[in-house]
Amino acid sequence: MLSEKSAQTVRATLPVVRGAIDEIAARFYDRLFAAHPELLRDLFNRGNQANGTQRRALAGSIAHFASALVDEQGAFPEGMLVRVAHKHASLGVTRDQYHVVGANLFAAIAEVLGEAATDEVLGAWEEVYWLMAESLIAREEKLYAEAGAPDGDTWREYRVDARHPETPEVVTLLLRPVDGGPVPEWRAGQYVSVRVPLPDGARQIRQYSLTGDPRAEELRITVKRVRGEPDGEVSNHLHDHVREGDVLGLSAPFGDVVLEEGSGPVLLASAGIGCTPVIAMLRHLVATGSVRPVIAVHGDHGPSTHAFRAEFERLVAELDNAEAHVWYENPEGPWPEQRTGTPDLTGLRIPPGTEAYLCGPLAFLRRAHRQLVSAGVAGTDIHYEVFEPDHWLTED
Repeated sequence: MLSEKSAQTVRATLPVVRGAIDEIAARFYDRLFAAHPELLRDLFNRGNQANGTQRRALAGSIAHFASALVDEQGAFPEGMLVRVAHKHASLGVTRDQYHVVGANLFAAIAEVLGEAATDEVLGAWEEVYWLMAESLIAREEKLYAEAGAPDGDTWREYRVDARHPETPEVVTLLLRPVDGGPVPEWRAGQYVSVRVPLPDGARQIRQYSLTGDPRAEELRITVKRVRGEPDGEVSNHLHDHVREGDVLGLSAPFGDVVLEEGSGPVLLASAGIGCTPVIAMLRHLVATGSVRPVIAVHGDHGPSTHAFRAEFERLVAELDNAEAHVWYENPEGPWPEQRTGTPDLTGLRIPPGTEAYLCGPLAFLRRAHRQLVSAGVAGTDIHYEVFEPDHWLTED
């Protein structure tokens, strides 16, 4: 745990560090990428760097960790650590990279805090950083060992056996290992990283949910084309250039939001491309003959953008005790007025003891979380996945 002297220093300087998070993050990344351009080229998400969504992720997580250490409980924020560890493992992060990050982070803190960055202050925050780093390293090493790759290299080549368009903007790729061996075990809700070579020589990495049946002999990932500022480098490359017979590099499966086994009621709620882990959960429930009560909720722009629409309806119908609720912002044809707009969980009858799994944009997740808590669902029974830097997780 944090030493008492360092705890006092961190407690006193935490408001200043929090207030300077944006500037610290900007200085840190500028320094890091100037010294190690290969990290931006091959490890960090260049799209999230360009649009600014990742800038606060690292510094924010350290401030959140520090806050947890110096509060009355002094407990590690387990949820954040587990999530970050799975993400790092999917990228192949190793111990030596923590030293590179730490050196550039503390140089940035010293620059921003100026005279306030005394040896005592920097020493206390360095203690925080390494407590967090060692905790993550231990978790990541355990994940690598479970994946059979203690050195952190879980990458394996897969051949694209088929492409299935789900909507004009969404495609599913069916993948089999080039080496002919079995696919790794995985759980509904997990993802793999995909590494692709881009025209400028970069090898960018992105995570995609596994959307097949965990018992199948192949892996399936489903990719939505990303349009925006900037456009999605990897997703658009997969749409435009990857065809049957091509080979992709995939990590082992990782991810902390997984469908737990049990007999109690389940609520699965998604919006947009957040349907991808949910469809795997529904497939698993059907494949295992589950009789659990299931409430399946989805929100989308309209029927034509709803990936897995027909399969969603079929899977829910095949379950003995399931119901589906779908909202469209722009219905195409006749549609109930109460199902127009975004998902509203307040009118659903949610049984006691429900375990909820959510995936979609942060605004959807926040709203669904509030509605579920108001309906009596325990906060510890609400699990969520988000396909962007998770700033919600580090909010105090």
